[in-house]
Amino acid sequence: MEAKVNILVLCTGNSCRSQIAEGYLRKFLGGKANVYSAGVETHGVNPRAIAIMAEDGIDISSHTSNLADEYLGIPFDYILTVCDNALERCPYFPSQAKRYHYNFPDPAKAIGNEDEIMLSFRTTRDMIKEYCRLFPNA
Repeated sequence: MEAKVNILVLCTGNSCRSQIAEGYLRKFLGGKANVYSAGVETHGVNPRAIAIMAEDGIDISSHTSNLADEYLGIPFDYILTVCDNALERCPYFPSQAKRYHYNFPDPAKAIGNEDEIMLSFRTTRDMIKEYCRLFPNA
């Protein structure tokens, strides 16, 4: 039986982009991976991120916002940073993890009316979905 790989997705506040990526990686990789997400800070899981993932049939409502330091003891095979701030501030993980980086737009910083903000969330969601669908060849 093949061992599961350990994947960590890092973002600044572990509220939107990393939560979305965790949801999609769990869906696409199924039982082949243990997927975690964390931030260099914690901001709580964004309700709009929960809503746009539910639109695509993925429930992240039980996810929690975690600090990266909580996972220092896990031997990660892959570490994905989904924003430049997390890449710059990522703690050192004592592993041979392959590192991937993509700076997705932050939908939490979107301005406008509710429809415009939700469009920003959906656009970022769709970008992350495609990235995760192609992982690890993204």
